[in-house]
Amino acid sequence: MAGFILKRLLQAIFVILAVTLIVSFAVRLSGDPAVMLLSGGGNVTEQDLQNIRQALGLERPFHIQYLSFLQGIFVGDFGNSFMGATPVAALIAQALPATLLLAFVSLLISIALSVPLGIYAAVHRGRWPDQLIRILSLVGLSFPNFWLAIMLVLLFSIMLGILPPSGMEGPESFVMPALTMAIILTATNVRLVRTSMLETLSQQYIMVARSKGLRDNVVLYKHALRNSAIPLVTYIGLQFGNLIGSIVIVERVFNWPGMGTLAFDAISNRDYPVLQGTIAVLALFIVLINLVVDIAYGLIDPRIRTE
Repeated sequence: MAGFILKRLLQAIFVILAVTLIVSFAVRLSGDPAVMLLSGGGNVTEQDLQNIRQALGLERPFHIQYLSFLQGIFVGDFGNSFMGATPVAALIAQALPATLLLAFVSLLISIALSVPLGIYAAVHRGRWPDQLIRILSLVGLSFPNFWLAIMLVLLFSIMLGILPPSGMEGPESFVMPALTMAIILTATNVRLVRTSMLETLSQQYIMVARSKGLRDNVVLYKHALRNSAIPLVTYIGLQFGNLIGSIVIVERVFNWPGMGTLAFDAISNRDYPVLQGTIAVLALFIVLINLVVDIAYGLIDPRIRTE
């Protein structure tokens, strides 16, 4: 088991290094931050641009800048933002809780919807409820999250006027962004729960439990659901990591004060330290969640450790 964990840790470190390297290189292709900072400032000379680049440390070779960034990661220092010299760590500390909370609420809504719907579809296999749930899940998978977010804003904010269109002002602010993510997640989870339940319900021990005269609810929720939950729990763990990474567009549509909005503003302003720090933290969370899921699955199924 120790070798299994060590292998996953080495893979996680490699992934983080690869992601940060690619982002650090790609963001420098977007343009010169010095030009952005001095835009609208009247006559700008080349010397002015050079002074700004030197003050920001951009005159150094790329590999020196990248190694300096990596060194700062280990002590939690991502540098200062080019816009206002605010520490990047402070900006991330403000934005990260909002992103994690939105992702967690979206996942809870998805679980609350997908588990009973998946069980109901499995129990009524081949009948019209099963067909309807499968069609709805397919439709849910077909919705781009940004389009769904815009449609919810049009319906609940502009037409009905019952929910705030953007921001994080109270519990009601969670409804539309969380529902946007939950609908897409539910569409996937329903199919997973249904497939897992169908496989479990065909097992011999389920037939034995029914032959003993146990009630259907006991057979479904105590025996079948418990054994079907292993792939679901594993997938939900991976899904939570992917959710954090894919929530960027939804946050931007609803002007949610999270990591997605922070990263988008950093791209617009060519703010290298903020974007590098944001992507590094998001990548770290995704890798850690995947690592925990891998280790947990390895503990549950010894065959994974052997492979």
